[in-house]
Order: sequence, then structure tokens, then C-alpha cells
Amino acid sequence: MRKTFFLIMVVSIALSCKQGSKTSEEKSSLEKPDYVSMGMTYAQETQKVLGKTLMGTIQNKGVEEAVVFCNERAYPLTDSMATNFKARIKRVSDKPRNPNNLANAEELIHIESFKKIISEGDSIKPVVSETSGEVHFYYPIVTNAMCLNCHGIPEKNIAPEVLTHLTELYPDDQATGYGPDEVRGIWSIVFDLSDNSN
Repeated sequence: MRKTFFLIMVVSIALSCKQGSKTSEEKSSLEKPDYVSMGMTYAQETQKVLGKTLMGTIQNKGVEEAVVFCNERAYPLTDSMATNFKARIKRVSDKPRNPNNLANAEELIHIESFKKIISEGDSIKPVVSETSGEVHFYYPIVTNAMCLNCHGIPEKNIAPEVLTHLTELYPDDQATGYGPDEVRGIWSIVFDLSDNSN
């Protein structure tokens, strides 16, 4: 009788430990951040802030002043969003206007990949990779009609006075010659895994 009781107790304890372990694993997987959703939210919210301010500047002051806005305010606005979201948020390109926005080797690979995807008419999906305690998120920045005022073809889309302004502010500008629906660069967002661990 005692042996039977002891056996039942051992089995019960073993089962409860196993169930506890499973619950812990399930809890861990539920708490793991969704970096795809987070990255998309951060990119879209930052784009919304930049786009809204830029559109307001174009409507109220013209494209020339929008160039000045980008030169003076785009970086601080992006940095403030990065601070707000506790992530490193950059806009980078293979043809940068500001040399500080030049894509690194890894980012260049993703830019080329997104160009191919868009040219073939395939659906765009963000890319997420994990390395050295960080999660990297990449998503393309695609041109629209408004972009061409400053990033289109000189004297066709870009007015001469705007082009003069661009040349003065960005003597090494490479970011012209685009048409609509082309990859002008990517969002490159980095999450530190230690900041998102529970």
C-alpha cells in the first residue's frame, strides 16, 4: 500500500513538473517580441511624421523650403522617433543625398533584393535577421509622385530653382533620376535583444 502511494506521488510530481515546464515554454514564446510587426510600426510611424511635416512644408512654403526642412529636420525627427521607440532607426540608400545615409554592405544587399522584387511585381515583405545579440529589420522606401519633386529627373520633375538649392545644400547629391515606384532606399532598424528580454 505504501509502495503504491509512493509511486502515485512520484508520478504526480513528475507530471506537474512537466506541465510547469511546458507552461513556462508557452509563456516564453508568447512573450517573445514580434519584430516584423514592431519594425513595420516603427517604419510607418516615422514615415508618417516625416511625410506629414514635409507635405505641410511643400503646401505652405514650396518645394525649396521642403529641401531645407529635409536638410535641417529629417535627422532630428528620425532620432526622436528612435528614442521614443527605443530602437536604432535609419533611412539608408545606395544613392544617398546625405553621405551619412550611405548603406553598408549588408543594407546594399537588401536594397538590391527589394529592387528585384518590386521590378518583378512580387509582394514586398520585410526582412528580419538576428545576429550578435541584435535583430535587424529592413523594408524598402519606394518613390511616389511627391518624392519626384526632389528625387526625380532634373528639369523634368525637379524645378531649376529646387535643383540649385539641392546643389548648394548637398554638393555630393546622388539621389536624383528616380521614377515612380522605385526603391530609393530602405528602412534599417536595429533592436537590441537585451532591451526586449523579460
